[in-house]
This record gives sequence, C-alpha cells and structure tokens, in this order.
Amino acid sequence: MTAARRPKQTAWVVLIGVLPLAGCHGARLEPKGEQMGQDVETGFVTRSIDYEGQSYRYAVYVPPGEPPASGWPAMLFLHGSGERGDDCVRQTMVGLPKTVRNHPERFPCIVVMPQCPLHRKWDPSLQGMALATLDAAEQEYRIDPDRIVLTGLSLGGYGTWAIGASHPQRFAALVPICGGGDPAKASSLARTPIWCFHGDADPVVPVEQSRKMVESVRAAGGDVRYSELPGVTHDSWTPAYEDPEAINWMLAQRR
Repeated sequence: MTAARRPKQTAWVVLIGVLPLAGCHGARLEPKGEQMGQDVETGFVTRSIDYEGQSYRYAVYVPPGEPPASGWPAMLFLHGSGERGDDCVRQTMVGLPKTVRNHPERFPCIVVMPQCPLHRKWDPSLQGMALATLDAAEQEYRIDPDRIVLTGLSLGGYGTWAIGASHPQRFAALVPICGGGDPAKASSLARTPIWCFHGDADPVVPVEQSRKMVESVRAAGGDVRYSELPGVTHDSWTPAYEDPEAINWMLAQRR
C-alpha cells in the first residue's frame, strides 16, 4: 500500500500557506494525517481543514495501487440529514461510501466525504467548505481535474443541485438523489451531464422536486438522465449507488 493511502497515525501532512481556492475563499488547506482506526484496511482516512475560522473533519477513500498517469477520477459526496455531526464517521456509512465499503473493486477513484454539522444544511458557507475539502484532496492526491463528479442524497441532493448550479465548470457530472433545487438556475445546470434518481413513493422529499428540476434543465437544453424508481420511498440512494451502471457512468464522465 502506498504512503498516501496509509499515512502513519502520528504524521501530519501540511500544505504551507493560504492558497486561493475557486469558490472556497477563507479556507486554509492543512490536511491532517489522521487515520480512521476502524477503517485502516479499507482505504478510508480522515483529514481536516480550517474554513472561515472553523475546523472541519472530512473523510477520504483512497484506492489501492498507483494512480493513472493523468490522476485518479474523484467523487465528492454530500450526505443526508441523518449523517450530520462532527464524528467524521456517520457520513461514511450511508449511500455512496457504504457501496465503496461493500464493493471497493468498483471504485478506482478518490472519494471525498465532508460532514455537515448538526442542525445545519448544505448552505452556501458549507458548500464552500465541501469544495475546500475537494481542493485539499486535489493538493494531496493525484486527481484528474477533468474527471470529478459531484453526488449527494436527500439533503446532499439539494446540495448537489446547488453547487452544480453555482460551479458549472467544476464538475464532469452531477448525480443528485432524492433532492431538489431552483429551476431558475436550469441554464447553469444545463452545461453539465446529470443523472438524477428519485423514488416515486418518497414521503420525505416529494418526487416532484426532482421532476421539476429535470424538466427545467431539459428545457434549457441540458443532458439529463432521470431514473424514477417505482414503489421506492426515501431510500432511493441504495438502489442508485448499488447500480454498477450508475457507478461506471460516473467514472466515464469527463469535463
């Protein structure tokens, strides 16, 4: 295993100075080399950054082996409301990270997993924090900037629509799951390939939230693939992320 995947537990990896970040002003890139003890063998590590005067921990999945010459593809994952906190564990147990644990062979890529604090949403400030964790991962690992996908579920689905609209040139693709967004921003979203998932029996986030976003982006000329899952309630993320076709599609996208 490479040193990037299994840093010594006492080691600190420091990027000196304050770097100007696109969309992430106020972030200080100081990824701290701390392993998640229970996940050492699966490639999950924790890092932290200072953003707008506050420290945030986030998790990173690092695949085994050496990266391609052009760098690893990457996925930025935004969790839902049930995974909020500051333990840097909850957000690694549900949705995309759960599939990574169960099927690591499907993920020859870096996965970045910020954590939203309790009682917060993926509002503009925390969207900036999430982007700062991605910037820090790009500084630490060899990542192909043209192969970064943004995805999230429920609360993170809303965050995916929002960040995708605010940073239309940053991502190769968006995969929002059971979330919603602002149809008025459809023209910005139309610049990026999107695969949206939602269960038609969702009692938490009505399926109309995804339908109206898909319709608006398509009307703006966007490339949107929409999977509405019959009889599925709020947990549409499990069939979405367990679908090998969806993961392969994410990995195949290029900016």
